[in-house]
Amino acid sequence: MAQLTLLPAYLIVGEDELKSRTALTRLKGRLDEGLAAFNLDEHAASGTLEAQAVLISLNTLPVGDGFRLVVIERAERLSKSVSEALVAYLKNPNEGCVLCLVASKLAKNTRLYKAVAAVGRQAIIDCTPKRRWELAPLVQSLARAHGMRMGEAAAGELVGRVGESTTLLDTQVRSLAALKGDAGEITLEDVRAHVARVAEVKPWDFLDALSQRDLPRALELYGLMDNPSEVALTSLVEGRLRELICARSLDRRGEGGSLATALGRAPWMVKHHLGWSRRFGAGELEQALAACAACERRLKGGLDQKTAFLELMAVVCA
Repeated sequence: MAQLTLLPAYLIVGEDELKSRTALTRLKGRLDEGLAAFNLDEHAASGTLEAQAVLISLNTLPVGDGFRLVVIERAERLSKSVSEALVAYLKNPNEGCVLCLVASKLAKNTRLYKAVAAVGRQAIIDCTPKRRWELAPLVQSLARAHGMRMGEAAAGELVGRVGESTTLLDTQVRSLAALKGDAGEITLEDVRAHVARVAEVKPWDFLDALSQRDLPRALELYGLMDNPSEVALTSLVEGRLRELICARSLDRRGEGGSLATALGRAPWMVKHHLGWSRRFGAGELEQALAACAACERRLKGGLDQKTAFLELMAVVCA
């Protein structure tokens, strides 16, 4: 954005808070710092925001040689009268003013979205949240921005503890970088020691710990689950064991690269399966699968569910 001639309008749309905030900060940074108090006008969509007031702001000439910036937050909540006034304004916008709409969601088929998109190819700034598997690389890049190294395991652990809010992830990386600046690296142990878990434990994190045969870690995650269903977890463990059996079979035939296709999964979903399958000796995966069937019978028989599931975990992790 800093290298572009500014367009008459932008729409920052998406629920990635960090990316949205960064885009807006960069746009504000184009204002003349000494005149920002005169050339920046910020609104939030509400029932009291009137179309006439917005249009007066948009059509006001900038002070000095720069431009005027009008920001409207929560643009998805604009009343129809204000939205339609903006659509009409964008047909002949004030050349000395830039309109910036910020929205968490705004459908592409709305008149306002189309009106902003029509002013230029780069008018829509997409801030769609990253998928969970994309967040660990993002965390690593945030660490590098602070001059720190951070391995994949540490980044993944931070995502697991904090959740998928990029703003919270950025805040935690900043804190860890300040704490560990002299060391030059944020380790897995640092994350576990200094970051409290605020996100709910995901079943796949638990399955990954079992697949690594890391019983202490699996017990920790199991203990943090909120009212887990042991019957459902046993079914998930059984599914993971079947995937690992498939991975081992393909690996032995030299066809490990076809695992994602064989399982009908995206490659990122099974990228560790081959390594995990090699942690099991001959017959151990089959023994663990049989233990799943025994555990399921015990669970459905009304016996102590927690004890039965803990014993299954012990068999898998050996």
